[in-house]
Amino acid sequence: MQSTSTVTLPQRLRAPDPGWTTRADVVVIGSGIAGLTAALRIHAEDSSLSLLVVTKDVLNAGSTQWAQGGIAAALGPGDTPEQHLHDTLVAGAGACDEEAVRVLVTEGPDAVRELIDLGTVFDHHPDGELSLTREGGHHRDRIAHAGGDATGAEIQRALIAAVERAPAIEVIQHALAVDLLRSDDGGVAGVTLHVLGEGQRDGVGAVHCRAVVLASGGLGQVFSQSTNPSVSTGDGMALALRAGATLRDLEFVQFHPTVMYLGPDSQGQQPLISEAVRGEGAFLVDWECARFMQGQHELADLAPRDVVAKAITRRMIESGRPHMWLDARHLGAAFWERRFPTILAVCREHGIDPVTDLIPVAPAQHYASGGVATDLDGRSDVPGLYATGEVACSGVHGANRLASNSLLEGLVFSRRIAAVLPGELRPWADPVTADPRPDGLVAGDRRRPLQELMTTRVGVLRSADGIGAALDGLSGLGVDGRDVPGVDGWETTNLLSLSTALAGAALLREETRGSHWREDFPERDDVAWAGHVDSRLVDGVLRQDFVAAPSTDPSTPTAEQR
Repeated sequence: MQSTSTVTLPQRLRAPDPGWTTRADVVVIGSGIAGLTAALRIHAEDSSLSLLVVTKDVLNAGSTQWAQGGIAAALGPGDTPEQHLHDTLVAGAGACDEEAVRVLVTEGPDAVRELIDLGTVFDHHPDGELSLTREGGHHRDRIAHAGGDATGAEIQRALIAAVERAPAIEVIQHALAVDLLRSDDGGVAGVTLHVLGEGQRDGVGAVHCRAVVLASGGLGQVFSQSTNPSVSTGDGMALALRAGATLRDLEFVQFHPTVMYLGPDSQGQQPLISEAVRGEGAFLVDWECARFMQGQHELADLAPRDVVAKAITRRMIESGRPHMWLDARHLGAAFWERRFPTILAVCREHGIDPVTDLIPVAPAQHYASGGVATDLDGRSDVPGLYATGEVACSGVHGANRLASNSLLEGLVFSRRIAAVLPGELRPWADPVTADPRPDGLVAGDRRRPLQELMTTRVGVLRSADGIGAALDGLSGLGVDGRDVPGVDGWETTNLLSLSTALAGAALLREETRGSHWREDFPERDDVAWAGHVDSRLVDGVLRQDFVAAPSTDPSTPTAEQR
């Protein structure tokens, strides 16, 4: 099945010619757990390679820093990788790559132990045992956490400290990746950056390199409300799309069920109430204080995120209420202060004391399960371009990510990239001197209407009419030759390209599966729709193909088993 849109997207961003150049064997774009792990492990594999880490803001400004719940791995008594595999496949609703999930869960425990050896301080019980908790979709306590609810910040601290101890790894902060420089064979020859710096590296420049590792995070700013930081504008995914890479399963956008509701006009990054709060005993109630998750799923309030988000949304629609409530009052002040100090402080900043008050919650965009299609070693289909973490679609998340698998994915697959990359580096190649592909740019002031279109038409609830209206609206926000290049315009152009691809994939998939909820096709259909939607840019026109693949959900019998 194939869909080719009539919308022409920019094949490269309109930008000034590079005003400076430099060289590095490998450029890593992104400084979260995926990017810094890739850089450290590549350096450990071959210290002769020159490495450059590029980050859009400062080193600790990405999504890793904001991860509250923890990192999942089969580390506890009685737990096994097979059990973790089963929970991940069930949450993924039949769309996972089982081989990729097996890699994740079998290599995960050693990868977490390596984080500990690096200096990450996880929480422990008084007897010295690692403290593990449970989150939605897990049948075991397997979530390692740090600082109660500051796991990402602790992991980020340890990784940054390790990079600072490795002077051979150069870091450029405040640098936006603009476009890939390609050689005559279409492979990697370098990357252009825009740096807000001083001296020689200021403005647009070019880094000639032999490989690029994308670890640039997700696309949360496609939507009006997201738990993602403001830097999450999908730059890596859009760069890869323009370079000829395949983006897979963009329609699978996870909406976290328990994001603090700040009012109908709230925009940008929203406060997340970690699933770990429910793992410790909190529960959802409606405006009549009824526990509506009872009977919805065997795990009730700890069901997979797509199940909980849909249940909240249904109850909001039925009741005409703008949000539901999370009740964690029974946990008590001492427990809140010890286990969730960060969430407690954020709630109180917004006038809610979870020790005595119900917390208003509603679903909001949280995670992109799709991204740059990769193999088990992080390779994309562009020679020399690798991807890891949220920017990638490794196949481990399927249609709905299992809680706390995201940090683990970045960790495990960055290690795998580092294991193969030094031995397969491309020879140095000159970039194409006269790139014939047309450029384009979208004005930065079109970001807000774009976000409103995507939120209202391609958010939690989707239909053909709504998605079609979104695509029509997006086409009206297109490229304008009068726009002046700059960060705001480049980011908005990236958002428009990804929004168009996301909406197109959502329209093509005529079923409800995981985090993709079609009101006009409310049932999952493994006969017609078990598989993936691949998006590519062909001569500036978006081509989207459905690629059939067997369902990998162990809770659903196959045709042979029926």
